[in-house]
Amino acid sequence: MMTKCSTANPQLNLAHTISFKGIQQLAESRQFKAWFLDQFGVLHDGKQAYPGAVSTLTKLASSGAKMVIISNSSRRASTTMEKMRNLGFDPSLFVGAITSGELTYQHLQRRDDVWFAALGRSCIHMTWNDRGAISLKGLGLEVVEKVKDADFILAHGTEALGLSSGEVLPVKLEDLEKILEDSARKQIPMVVANPDFVTVEARALRIMPGTLADKYEKLGGEVKWMGKPGEVIYKAAMTMAGVGASDCVAVGDSLHHDIKGANIAGIKSAFITGGIHATELGLVEFGEVADQSSIESLTLKYDAYPSYVLPSFSW
Repeated sequence: MMTKCSTANPQLNLAHTISFKGIQQLAESRQFKAWFLDQFGVLHDGKQAYPGAVSTLTKLASSGAKMVIISNSSRRASTTMEKMRNLGFDPSLFVGAITSGELTYQHLQRRDDVWFAALGRSCIHMTWNDRGAISLKGLGLEVVEKVKDADFILAHGTEALGLSSGEVLPVKLEDLEKILEDSARKQIPMVVANPDFVTVEARALRIMPGTLADKYEKLGGEVKWMGKPGEVIYKAAMTMAGVGASDCVAVGDSLHHDIKGANIAGIKSAFITGGIHATELGLVEFGEVADQSSIESLTLKYDAYPSYVLPSFSW
């Protein structure tokens, strides 16, 4: 798998998991001061909000919960909040957003740890085309087009290569994989600004930068993973909400990223079964309840154990 992390508590298992049809009972128990919400596969599918998600968010906010979006999006936090507004969500209901793209930007800009300080300034930039390229403005980076000129790879997307002109060149996934092979031979590091392997987009699964990073590690390359399931994004969310680990719950649809990340951070989690694992769980319709034995098999497969299971983010 993509990281060397293991769950913080090896005693976690599905025997401790509680299934709900919606979040009402959990919200009204006021057990958690803060809710860390994944966006893709939980609140929306990239194109539209899921049925009931907007009203559920409003009701959750009225219960007094602090809400933070934590996302492996390669976009900056401000872009994420604007997208939420465009999809019909009220940004004022959130304390803020922590994205892997924001963490990447801040680390590349500040360079206040040893690893980033030694990274160099010239990079091969893997980015988006149809989804909109990622700006590197303010980072003092030089985008290069040949591996021999690069100090590192910066992976924001899987659709295009950034050019020195500032434009992007659409490329196929196999062309990016060839660049990875050349880069591995040169032994340059990679920063992955979106650790997801796939994401839900209009009910289909799209390949994400984590897939490239996973391949790069298998080729012997060094990868700096920014985002879930790394503990850093959960700590950032706790700081933003002003809470400790016992006062928050993470809601997500990815066992490997959202739930395993929560396990590593030592916080409770709620697994939304209708997201990226819907097909694996044999689900067809939105809101359909997954079979308990199928959930158990999947949690064992990913070594990730939720505190709660819900079919969707609904009240």
